[in-house]
Amino acid sequence: MEYEAVIGLETHVQLKTKSKMWCGCANAFGSDPNTNVCPVCLGLPGVLPVANEEALRLTVLTGCLLNCEIPRFAKFDRKNYFYPDSPKNYQVTQYDRPSTSQGWMEFEYDGPEAVNGLARVRITRAHLEEDVGKSTHFDRHSGVDFNRAGVPLLEIVSEPDLRGPEMAYAYLKALTDILHRGGISDCDLEKGMVRCDVNISVRPKGEEKLGAKIEIKNMNSFSGVRRALEYEIPRQIAAVQRGEKLRQETRRWDDVAGITEPMRSKEDAHDYRYFPEPDLMPFAPTDTWLAEIRTRVVELPLARKQRFMQTYALPSGDAEVFRDNRPLADFFEAAVPGARNPKAIANFVINNLQAKLSENLAGTDSVKFSPPDLRALVELIESGQISSKIAQEVFAEMYATGTAPGTIVQQKGLAQVSDTGAIEQLADEVIAANPGPAADFRNGKPAALNFLKGQLMKLSKGKANPALAGEILQRKLS
Repeated sequence: MEYEAVIGLETHVQLKTKSKMWCGCANAFGSDPNTNVCPVCLGLPGVLPVANEEALRLTVLTGCLLNCEIPRFAKFDRKNYFYPDSPKNYQVTQYDRPSTSQGWMEFEYDGPEAVNGLARVRITRAHLEEDVGKSTHFDRHSGVDFNRAGVPLLEIVSEPDLRGPEMAYAYLKALTDILHRGGISDCDLEKGMVRCDVNISVRPKGEEKLGAKIEIKNMNSFSGVRRALEYEIPRQIAAVQRGEKLRQETRRWDDVAGITEPMRSKEDAHDYRYFPEPDLMPFAPTDTWLAEIRTRVVELPLARKQRFMQTYALPSGDAEVFRDNRPLADFFEAAVPGARNPKAIANFVINNLQAKLSENLAGTDSVKFSPPDLRALVELIESGQISSKIAQEVFAEMYATGTAPGTIVQQKGLAQVSDTGAIEQLADEVIAANPGPAADFRNGKPAALNFLKGQLMKLSKGKANPALAGEILQRKLS
């Protein structure tokens, strides 16, 4: 019997706020242990939480970016569990009335589940909660740093729509691209800003009923998620084929050994004894507040790539560069209005401008010439006033000085020579100076013409019209 995996992901993302979720302590990575703490985030008796409004905004903004419904009533709950890095011995989270629900996300993926190179995964909810502290284990003791406790955390729960390791990896990459582009989070995995729990079961292909759900906890890298799934899926299938009955449990991933190991039997919701958080009012967004949030919605990476391909007829590779580099894309779009050949402008932005910026460790805000100047440079090439080779020299001068391309061409005398008589004279000199290649061409070796054309361009210092030079040489040699 053939089996398939059914995978759902719970992605935990730290929100990009200046302060923590319930207090004014800094939301900052890298501080000395237990320095960004106060009675509120340490859970001391008698304190009251106050919700971080920017965290509420970012949660709803995430819902907008992920095509979610935004309920007009949400509330916070206490999720009770006892653990050393949880100072209150409960977590303030959202249980049955989250701030967002029922969304979906499309992303590029070339697996069998995709349609025209796109896959869609449903989003169950994106709910707001607080992070816990971080435990560090030494030889004979353990320490807890509560700097992270109370940092606003968004948990994005997918439906079990994923079917394999590569699809899960593509989903996570696309999700964090969306969150980073939308200003929700910096999504720095090395700083622990994104962590993932993997829920996986296996079932016979074609069957609708789900198998026993096994959770792999606290994955902190996308490659780790992929590797864990590459191990866990065959493990579960082999167990079922041996006649074993899989039971709901939580496992951990040993990245060094490359295996998953049992941790505990999986908890159900009632094990956490959820109840409404008595110290926080329900959240009821108004029309005005929601309208302000929607003004912060940005164009997402996939949408930008598709638009650039459709609007400007750019190939996929060029559109992907602009998908991943928003400042470069904005510069291109400022240059392209009125252009007959957007692809030519894209070539200069991607090949020339991007190289210069990388070389100088600079951003597009440091560019001295204006985007329309780049369009003017392309128009000089298209009109035959300068050659492509001369255009490279003009671009370098534009980048260095900010001078308009037409001015550079005029001041340096770089205009292309299209005078037939002048080029014929150069052609005669080249043929006389290179009798061997001239004879080769006459004897049926077309490649010799390219050599002669190169010599003519060199003699003209790159100013001769290349097409006209080729025509005149061929006519004279024939």
